[in-house]
This record gives sequence, C-alpha cells and structure tokens, in this order.
Amino acid sequence: MSPAHMLSRLGAATREWLAGWGAGARLALSVLRRSAIVWQRPALLRDQVHFLGNHSLAIVLVAGLFVGFVLGLQGYYTLQRYGSAEALGLLVALSLTRELGPVITALLFAGRAGTSLTAEIGLMRAGEQIAAMEMMAVDPVRRVLVPRFWGGVLAMPMLTAIFSAVGIGGAYLVGVSLIGVDAGAFWSQMQSGVDVWADVGNGMIKSVVFGLTVTFLALLQGYAAKPTPEGVARATTRTVVMGSLAVLGLDFILTAWMFNL
Repeated sequence: MSPAHMLSRLGAATREWLAGWGAGARLALSVLRRSAIVWQRPALLRDQVHFLGNHSLAIVLVAGLFVGFVLGLQGYYTLQRYGSAEALGLLVALSLTRELGPVITALLFAGRAGTSLTAEIGLMRAGEQIAAMEMMAVDPVRRVLVPRFWGGVLAMPMLTAIFSAVGIGGAYLVGVSLIGVDAGAFWSQMQSGVDVWADVGNGMIKSVVFGLTVTFLALLQGYAAKPTPEGVARATTRTVVMGSLAVLGLDFILTAWMFNL
C-alpha cells in the first residue's frame, strides 16, 4: 500500500469520525431544544419511565442481591484479618453507594434497556415509520426520542437506589444471618460512616450522568442505524459496547473529581 493511499484512507476515516461526532452533537441539541414536550404531555414520560424501568427491574434486583451476597462474604473475610468484622455494613454501604451501585446498574441498563431502545428506534427507521412521521409533519425527535431520553434519565437513579438497597439487604443476610456479625454493629457502623451527600449524593449524580450517556447513545445508534436487519443488529451491538466503555471511563473521571484523587 502506497503512502498516498494510506494517507487517503486515514483522511477518510478521520472525516467519517468527525462527521459522526457532529451528527451526534446536532441530535443532542435537537433533543434538548424539544424537551418541553415532557411537561406538555407528561403521560409520554410516565410511560417511558415505566417501560424502561420495568424492563430492567428484574435483572437489577437479582444482580443487586448476589452482589450483596458476594460483598458480604468477601468483606467479612477481609475485615476479619484486622479484627474489624463489625465494619462490614460500612464497607458494603460505601462500596455500593459510591461505585458498584451506579456502575453495575448502568452496565445492566445498557445491556437491557439500551439495546431495547436501539432496536425499537432502528426498526422504526427500517419500517419507514420515521419517514412517515416526517411526511405527516410530525417531528420524530420531539415525539419519539425526547420522551425516551428523559425516561431513561429518570429511570436510572431509581434503579441505582433499588440496586444499592437490595445489595445491602443481601450483605445483611450473609453477614448477620449466616456468618454471625452483630446486627447492631452492622447498622450502627453504616449509619455513622456513610454521609448522605458525599457518598449517597455523589452516587446519585453518577447515576444521572450514566443515564444521560447510555440513553442518548442508545437513541443515537438507533436513529442513525441503516434501515436493514444487519444495520439494526450492528447498532444494537454498538450500543452495548459504547455504552459500557463510556460508563467505565466516566466513572473514573467522576470519581477523581468527586473524591479529589
């Protein structure tokens, strides 16, 4: 391959990458400008919060329970070495509210609700429903994308809170009921060591950021998908990959900013 051909391919790839970022930025601005519909027709937002949250609730509950089980076991065996088994509740609560709750919930949301959004919008594109709405002077961004976007943003913090609560309950079952950690110490250490704003509040901020990112990526991939079965399949795969990587990258940035790393 000649240097000129390599340079040409690099330029084409760079132009395509910049065009993709530009299209995403334009779509994001369009969604934000048309967000007033969620106040004018709150039923659309309610239906999407129920749809997205209900689709992800079962997997969030099961995952939160087993993550709590594992944290209870591993945390007890680690703290026992230093004679601090009573701090198990504090360890579990901080791990879930700061990191594991928002991150794992976002990853599960990307794999469950995110793919559902991408497939739904992509099939609407493939079935020419988007084109039909445009022909009837109905703005598809305002009617289709905006309620789903804000529905995902609102559903994510609620799912994160449920995940963390179930995880703490799972750790309590393992640590107190099975291993024998003192129940009073479990709860008192947690109450005295967990700060509502610095720990729970920052975790909720993370969940909102993850909800914004994952939901928008899912809608963008579906809206820009090629109107073919293969195009929708590729868009669904990109949603999971890009959403997961974005969550992990943003988690590092937000943790460094929130806790002054």
